[in-house]
Amino acid sequence: MTRVVKLCLVAVVLAAASPALAGQGIDGRWKTAAGTTADIAPCPDGYCITLKTGKFAGRTIGRLKPDAGRYVGTITDPNDDKTYAGSAEVAGDKLKLQGCVFKVFCRSQTWTRLP
Repeated sequence: MTRVVKLCLVAVVLAAASPALAGQGIDGRWKTAAGTTADIAPCPDGYCITLKTGKFAGRTIGRLKPDAGRYVGTITDPNDDKTYAGSAEVAGDKLKLQGCVFKVFCRSQTWTRLP
C-alpha cells in the first residue's frame, strides 16, 4: 500500500472514531431532578430541552449552544415561567445544569442520562 493510501485510511478511521473519543454529547433523554423525562435534541439555535413527561410535558424549557466544552443559553423554570441565563456540562451519564440571575444568584440541578 502506498503511503498516501495508508494516511487516507488512518484519517477515515480517526474521523469515524472522533465522536466516541469525544464522549457523549448533550442530546438524548434525561431524567430531571424532579423525576420527569426531558429530551435534548438539535434545533435551529443549537439544542432544545423539551419536557416529555409530567405536568409540563411538551413544553420547551431551554435552548443551549456549544461553547468551549460546555453549553450556554437560556433555561426556563416551568413552575414560575421565568427564564434564566443557563449553562450545562456533560460528564459521563450526568448533566449538570445551572441557571443564574445576574451571574450571582445561581441554582444547579444534576440530571441522569436515560438508556
